[in-house]
Order: sequence, then structure tokens, then C-alpha cells
Amino acid sequence: MRQLLVLFSCLLFLFTKLSAQVPEKNTPSDIYHSIQRLNFLGTALLVAAHPDDENTRLISYLSNGVKARTGYLSLTRGDGGQNLIGPELRELLGVLRTQELLAARRIDGGEQFFTRANDFGYSKHPKETLKIWDKETILGDVVQTIRKFKPDIIINRFDHRSPGSTHGHHTSSAMLSVEAFDLVNDPNSYPEQLSTTEIWQPKRLFFNTSWWFYGSRENFEKADKTNMLSINVGAYYPTLGVSNNEIASLASSQHLCQGFGRLNTRGAQQDYLELLKGDLPKDMTDPFEGIDTTWSRVEGGTKIGAILYNVEKNFDFTNPSKHLPELLKAYGLLQHIEDEHWKKLKSRELETIIVKVAGLHLEGSAKTAYANPGETTTIGIEAVNRCAAKIVLESVQINKNEVIGNALVLATNITVKKDVSLDVPESTQYTSPYWLMEKGTMGVYTVKNAEWIGKPETPRAFEVTFNLNFDGIPMSISKPVIHKYARPDKGEIYQPFEIVPEVTASFKDKVLIFADDTPKQVPVTIKAHADNVSGTVQFCYDKGWNVDVETKPFHIAKKDDERTFYFTLSPPQFEDEGFISPLIKINGKEINKELVSIAYDHVPTQTILIPSEAKVVRLDIQKAGEHIGYIMGAGDDVPTSLEQIGYTVHLLDPSNISKGTLDKYDAVVLGIRAYNVVNELDFKQKHILDYVKNGGNLIVQYNTAGRWAAQFENIAPYSLQISRDRVTNEHSEVKIMANEHAVVNFPNKIALNDFKGWVQERGLYFPNKWSKEFTPILEMRDDGENWKKGSLLIAPYGKGNYIYTGLSFFRELPAGVPGAYKLFSNMLSIGKDKVESQDRIKG
Repeated sequence: MRQLLVLFSCLLFLFTKLSAQVPEKNTPSDIYHSIQRLNFLGTALLVAAHPDDENTRLISYLSNGVKARTGYLSLTRGDGGQNLIGPELRELLGVLRTQELLAARRIDGGEQFFTRANDFGYSKHPKETLKIWDKETILGDVVQTIRKFKPDIIINRFDHRSPGSTHGHHTSSAMLSVEAFDLVNDPNSYPEQLSTTEIWQPKRLFFNTSWWFYGSRENFEKADKTNMLSINVGAYYPTLGVSNNEIASLASSQHLCQGFGRLNTRGAQQDYLELLKGDLPKDMTDPFEGIDTTWSRVEGGTKIGAILYNVEKNFDFTNPSKHLPELLKAYGLLQHIEDEHWKKLKSRELETIIVKVAGLHLEGSAKTAYANPGETTTIGIEAVNRCAAKIVLESVQINKNEVIGNALVLATNITVKKDVSLDVPESTQYTSPYWLMEKGTMGVYTVKNAEWIGKPETPRAFEVTFNLNFDGIPMSISKPVIHKYARPDKGEIYQPFEIVPEVTASFKDKVLIFADDTPKQVPVTIKAHADNVSGTVQFCYDKGWNVDVETKPFHIAKKDDERTFYFTLSPPQFEDEGFISPLIKINGKEINKELVSIAYDHVPTQTILIPSEAKVVRLDIQKAGEHIGYIMGAGDDVPTSLEQIGYTVHLLDPSNISKGTLDKYDAVVLGIRAYNVVNELDFKQKHILDYVKNGGNLIVQYNTAGRWAAQFENIAPYSLQISRDRVTNEHSEVKIMANEHAVVNFPNKIALNDFKGWVQERGLYFPNKWSKEFTPILEMRDDGENWKKGSLLIAPYGKGNYIYTGLSFFRELPAGVPGAYKLFSNMLSIGKDKVESQDRIKG
């Protein structure tokens, strides 16, 4: 019976850890696990470049198996990747991937850190990476993280000795970690940090190697493993009822926007740690061997350890609250040790355990999801003591302001509830990711508050502190103010309590293309985040553009209502690029922000304030055809971009494709990675290729090599081999190989100038082998590399044309790159030059 109870508790533990927006439940196994961690005084830090680079097996093993405090330092937030589940790219993708990392850490038990490095996209060499990142800045962030976290061991995910063999960000992360290992104990290195940190020296530095870094399993078998630790990361945890690799699989599967959802794995599995610096452990299965990880490493910790080891040894799973007196005694002793690092760290851990053991529920919940600076809102304070111990709630504070001053005895299982008023100061900063509050560079985010550097999120604006007394032992427990609500289809949901402006404004489209000098009506939507807001909205624009009326008044009576105003914008007669933005003036304030919400079930809802602006492009562009069928792949905004230049885009459900259903379209476009992620295409390929054969025009955007259904010998009508070739420098030289081909002549003449102003990259996953039916149109290369000719390939098939392109139109079109629009229009118009010529002859 007890085994069933433990198993049920552990399944509940894992289930509640998986849900990011419900209150956490505490089980006896969870509490016991926390006590085991409390009694291990060792720390490990893993270092890599991106979200999803981390080895969740190793993080989980160190956290749940070894019981070490374990952190993951991701140098970037993954802003430069793609998004499999939604439209977020660049900065917004970085916010989403940050939250996915935090979701993974909630499962595997690790902590999460970042530097200010911006993921600017794929980099082929650390020289380029470290130049763009500003090496000294990011190295300083790594040093600061180590000094604050104080790891005994550091583990690099990548090899610092192999520059140019893999992603430059990967190698750079290892290089910076190796250099930081020797700098963190030097007071002359980044001395300005020492006002809030102190020097530290880790004991060992490892490289988390595997057969992959050796090219094959055979090569790895032959490798010298004298300096390698071998660790079984597939260990089974009886008290949790799961194996380590099951936890790791669940953690890794939180990276949904990168397509990392996967099956759980079980059974023995080896991970290898190659020693780079420090002494080699005698026990080649224990990276902490020889490092004191007991309470005796802290002066005054022996007495504390004697109490806590006894609690662990005799833990009562049926009545954890019986250990409360011992835990409180240890807590009292802990407050008198002199080591501030361990006192602060272990006090926080012990406070959490005491709250769990006592069955204490402490919560401050705002009645609304958000408030404005200067507003008064209501916070519901709730406290429940679900054990027999005498606990007094002496007072409650919100940001050090007392809101409940009279002491209340928390009787057993009797809920204490009280609504209090919160006056939000006018000076309160709006909720938003701190690294997006100021304009940064291509490689480094600007963070003015040095205390925030390294943190995964912006600290919450309001925190409730419950000042408690446990039979003479005082303790303060602080929790961020949250907002909770219920949905009929999901139950109770928790989300962050946000501070937002009274109003925000947004444009429907982030890029507006003017194909001629005809004016367009531009909608500006104003959303109220307070009742009865009045003011004016001013339409701001660049020189050379004109608007009919610059300023319009508005009034919105109800919070969450919207009003849309239309301004007629006239472009210049010549080609030009500019920006427009709305400026709201209300109550003496000027607001030029847009409120963006990122909402997925696996992460907490995120509120982001970004500058409200749109790019406007006056472009002399021609097009042929009208109706475009578009099959979405991994998520992009190309359909909206095509509508900007006058196409009617029809989003197609692949399940509805059958013989002849595509014939009505002038062209059919497959979104990025469509063959990788749209399973239905397995069964629709014949109809798609028949469409081309009968005179259709098909454009296939990039797919990753070999990641489509097994029955596909090829995704094209002829032999086409996709490689990992890419050109990452968006300014790289481009040559037009097929100067006479219609795709560079009709209906727009494509010149080398059309490849200026591209963003992030030229393209990715170019084919490197193709049959003679294909014509390569362009060639391009990164510095020091051979020319690559596979970025744009066109082959006639039957009466139509098959086009494969690895050019990153999914980045260029939403960024308003003129040349990309012209080239894509020409791709859509393939074959139409002959039709127009025949029409002229008939005429």
C-alpha cells in the first residue's frame, strides 16, 4: 500500500511540475527529495549557447540523483532560431524560449541563467561570434554568473578546441567558460563586480563529451578515456517512481517551439565528462568526489547537519509535519552562521521545506490580471495552516508596506482571508522582459540595471511578505503577487500579475508595401487597459511621406475595449523605406508601446511591451497572377507579406487536397519545413506534383535534410539532395548565374542591389546535389568558403515549374526587404511571361 502511495505521489509530483500555470502541489516524496537536496552542499553549473543545447539528462541526474544545486547558463535566449508552434520570431521567440527553459528547469530541478548575448543567427566560427557578441562583455557575464552561483564543478556542453567545426555560438560558449574558470578568482578581473559578488574558484572543469564529437561510435570506442568520467544517467529513483531519463525527456520536451517533444526513455544510459581543469576524481563515476559536500564544509554547520541528516534518515512519509520542530531548530541555528552564501541559500531552501511540511498555503492574488501605475487595486491575502503546530501570522507586507498589522493565530485548517488595497506608485515600471527595455546591438542586449544581468526574468513589481512566528522562531516568506482565475475547460489557472500602461497602440501589419504611389488607409488600433481613458493619437512618419490628418482624439469607456482609427498615408513617388509609429498622449504622458501577449499551455502567459512601429516601403514592383495557395509549415508570416503586394492568399488545409483542387491557383507555396512537420503531405505529394505537371507553379521553401516521412524518396520530381549548407552573412556577395532566366527578369528585373539590406542570413539548408533538370539561379558564399549554388533551383516539370529555395524569405519579407519581395514576386510569376507574350500576339 505504501508503495502505491509513493508512486501516486510521485506521479502527482511530475504532473504538477509539468503545468506552468497552476499552483504547485507538495507530496511527501517531494518534501523528502527537497530534504535530500538540502543536505548536499555541492553546486554544478552547465554552460552552453542556446535553449535546447542543455543536456537535461545530466542536469536532472546532478539535481535529482546527486542532489546537487545545479544550474544551466545559456549564453543566449535563442532569438535567432525558428518557431514550430507559432508566429513569434526574434525577440518574441527569445521570450518564448526563455519560458520553455524555465519550464524544463521546473521539471529537472535545475536553475536557469543567461548572459546578455543576442542570438543573431547561425555563425560559422567563434571569431565572428565573439566579435559580434563583444567578447569582453559576455565573458564578464559568465564570470559574474560563476561568482554569484559559486559552482564546485563546471561542465561545458561543447568542445572549446574545435573552432569552425560546428556552430560558432557553441564553440564560443565553451571557450568563454574555459577562460572564465581562470578569471573568477582574480580580483583584478572585472573588479567592478566585487561590490556585489566575491572571487571564487571552482574545483573542476569538464567537457560533456560523447561519441558524436568523435564522428562515430567506433571512433569513440577507440578514444583514450583516461581523463573521462562515465556516469549512468539512466538511474531509477524509487522515491519518485521514475527514472532519471524519464524526467529528462519530460524536461527536454518543453522545448516545443523547437520541435523537441519526444518519447520518454528508460534504462541505463552513459554520459561522459572529460576533465579539462582541476584534479581528476579517484571515483571515475562521481564528479564531486574529494569535494566536501556535507554540512561540515560550513563553519557551524556540523550541528545543523546532525539535525537534518536525522530528519532525512527517519523521514515519516505518512506525517511529514512531525519533523517541524527539528527543522525549526536547524533553521534557528542556521541564522547564526557567518557564511552569508550558505546561510542565504540554505535558509531559502529550509523555509520552503518548512512551509511544505506545515502544509502552509500562503498567497497574494490580485483581483485583476493587471494594473496601471497610479491605480489602486485589490489583493486577496490568503493563509492556511494545515498542521497542528502553533503558527502566528504577525503581519503582512507588500513591498515592505504593511497591509495587515494585527497578529493572527493560524488555527489548524482554518482559512484566513482578507482583501487589502494596493496603491501602485506612479513610478512603477511597466512589466516587460528587462533585456528588451532598451535598444541593444546586433550581438548584445542593453541592460541598465546591473543586478538583473543573468536573471531569466524581470523581477516582479510586487511581492507579498508573510511575517510568521513558529513558536518563537520568526520567519518571513515572500511570494510574488499573482492573478488566478478559472476556466471551465482547464480549471484554476495562475498567471503573473502585470503592470501596464493605461493604453497601448498597434498596427495591424508590421510592414506596409506600396507598389505604386497610391495612398493607403493605415489602421491604428488603440486598446484601453483602464476605464474612461481619453487623449489623442498622433501619427508619426518619416520625411517624404505624408498623412491626411496627423492627430485624432479618442475616448474609450471600458477597460479591454479597442478603437481603430484610420490615417491615409501617401508614399513618395520614388522608391523609399521608412517607419511609422503612433504616439498616444494621455494625462500628461506619452506612450508609444504595443502590448504583445504570448500564451501557450506549457508556459505562463507573457506580457511584452515593445515599440509600436511599422516599416513602410515604397517599391516599384510588378506581379503576375492573383490567387496563391499557401500550405503552412513550421510557422511564418509570408502569407501576410504576399497580401501586402496585392496577392490573394488562400491558406490550404492539406487534408482537403485532392485531384484538381489546386488547379485554380496561379501558384502554390509550401511554408518553411512543411515536409518536416505536416504529416498529411505524405499522402498529398502526388496531387501536388500533378498540379505542377498540369501547368502549376510550386515553390517549396527550405526543409531540414532527411526529416520527412520515410516513404519519400525525394520531395521533388527529380533528384534533389538537401545539405546543411548555408550562408550566414546577410551582407555576403551574391552572383546571378542565370542572367537570362525569367525568374530574374519577369516581371521585375533583379539586380545585385536587390540583395542589399537583407537580415540575419542569406539562407539555409541549401541543396548540394541536384539532377540536370534543375537550373541554379544564384551563387553566394561566406568569407573564405566555396561558392554555393543551391539557394534557388528551378526545374520545369510537365507544363509547370518546380522551385526549391533555401533563401530565408520567412525572415526577409516580414522585415520589409525590397529585393526579397521582387524576387518572390518573380518566383510566383514563373511562366506568366509566356502567357502575357501570347496574349500580346493574339491581341
